[in-house]
Amino acid sequence: MKMRSVIASIGCAVAVSVSSITPVLAADAADANKLLRESKCTKCHSIDKKKDGPAYKDVSAKYKDKADAVATLTKHMTEPGMVEVDGEQEEHGTVKTRDPKRVKNLVDFILSL
Repeated sequence: MKMRSVIASIGCAVAVSVSSITPVLAADAADANKLLRESKCTKCHSIDKKKDGPAYKDVSAKYKDKADAVATLTKHMTEPGMVEVDGEQEEHGTVKTRDPKRVKNLVDFILSL
């Protein structure tokens, strides 16, 4: 009887821990996709196919396990810069928001792919 109580307590603790972490990690996919469209990102990028720019799934795979992934992607999406397209340098656009929550949501969404 005592062992069941201990196991039940551990199970509850794990469930509470996981449920309190999940909302922080979950990205709002609808808002992220809306921001991608509003910012014209989908002209050069798609979720799973390479266009002029890499697919977001490839971006996720490249950065997912890097400690500076969020900072790197945030900077790339919010500060003007140059990228190479077909061997030529081109200006890379920025997302059409300055709301840090929407930008963070977009980065989290990309890294979740």
